[in-house]
Amino acid sequence: MRQQSYLARLLASAAMSAMLASALGGCQTTGVPDITGSLGAKANTNSVSDPNQAAEVYGEKFRANPKDADAALKYGQALRAIGQRAQAVAVLERAAILNPGNKAVLAGWGRALADNGQSQQAFDVLSRAHTPANPDWRILSVQGTTLDKLGRHDEARRYYDSALRIAPDEPSVLSNLGMSYVLTKELPKAEEVLRRAYASAGADSRIRQNLALVVGLQGRFSEAESIVKADLPADEAEANVAYLKQMLGRGGNARAGAGDVLAQGARRS
Repeated sequence: MRQQSYLARLLASAAMSAMLASALGGCQTTGVPDITGSLGAKANTNSVSDPNQAAEVYGEKFRANPKDADAALKYGQALRAIGQRAQAVAVLERAAILNPGNKAVLAGWGRALADNGQSQQAFDVLSRAHTPANPDWRILSVQGTTLDKLGRHDEARRYYDSALRIAPDEPSVLSNLGMSYVLTKELPKAEEVLRRAYASAGADSRIRQNLALVVGLQGRFSEAESIVKADLPADEAEANVAYLKQMLGRGGNARAGAGDVLAQGARRS
């Protein structure tokens, strides 16, 4: 049970909380790096790249005109980036009330709820952010992670499958699916899916970390080290190896630290 609680924190903090560069519904905003497990591609559509500065700039715009949906989304994005998740929820909830039916605002609100650990409410709000006739794979993927956090893994995987039908082999969705299998201790399946994600042209270093984690959890530490070192400068490669060793522990129960590996990796990204 202790192991399961660690792994549940994986989705709470890594797969859900740290993907801060995307506002859902195709409305991606700040340049803060995302981590695999949420909304996919990074974007730099904000004119202000520093999240603290962005919070000030867009906070002023939002307070001047709370109906400004774009300002609300960017303000909420910046608040999430600096760790003020509850405030982001409040801002985007108000924006959703003032902009009824705005799918991008609903998506941003749902994303903020997910970041803040309010999984069921996040799922419900995200369900209003797109329609069966016009589904959004990013939202479907985040809905999957909320279901995983609620322990509804079979349902979560149906959402990932739906997302993959829209965006075949999208690495962020595959990574979510792979980590879903980690939660149910199906490590060979997790590895298979994460290798697909890692082979994708859109894969990044965070997918590499997830794959290395799963390989390490199966006791193949040398292979895990090779994965985290691949194509990296020597100093960065060694730092990653040291980090992986610290989290997995060669002599202990590697699985017990799985949640911490990705949670801390997310904060480092």
